[in-house]
Amino acid sequence: MSKKIIILLHGVGSNGADLQGLGDFWAETFPELICIAPDAPFPCDMGSGYQWFSVNGVTEENRPARIAEARAGFDATLQEIFRQYKITSEDEVLLTGFSQGSIMSLDALARAALPLAGVIAFSGRLASPPPLHPAAGTKVLLIHGQDDQVIPWTESRRAEQQLAADGVEVTSFYQPGVPHTISAEGVAQATDFIQHCFDLPDDE
Repeated sequence: MSKKIIILLHGVGSNGADLQGLGDFWAETFPELICIAPDAPFPCDMGSGYQWFSVNGVTEENRPARIAEARAGFDATLQEIFRQYKITSEDEVLLTGFSQGSIMSLDALARAALPLAGVIAFSGRLASPPPLHPAAGTKVLLIHGQDDQVIPWTESRRAEQQLAADGVEVTSFYQPGVPHTISAEGVAQATDFIQHCFDLPDDE
């Protein structure tokens, strides 16, 4: 029987434990799921926690190069999860990210780094260097607060337009008045998306 796995990817200066509670909620809601929240591979260079790439001095111009440089560490983190949980091509994997974790999740989709059932990106952006080769069969949910002062919500709208143009099935949920966070409404939208993405039964 194939496994259904959600890998939760945290933002800069945070750690996997910060999202494990969300993973535990989904695993309780859908017992079929395995939810894993790793730490990013690098210590944060601007405080505590970890980072997928440094945001110290980051600009619109150099961000794509930093994402490209982060791929080796990101891929190694996922490969270790695949090894530990014996994940194969028969299994279904969904990436869920917040902020920088969303950037890396969307990058994995954009470069077709691994087969994905879906991607949920909270408060992120698509900033991958071209060329982009997203797998059209992967479902994507973009969730973003419209009062986000860290990553403008229009970045998710731009990502939606880019991915849709490449044939990706994209759903979006933009929340007026919500800052750079994962809201209860956003979690509800993501939970519904997970159910449909994995074709899970309704609760009895």
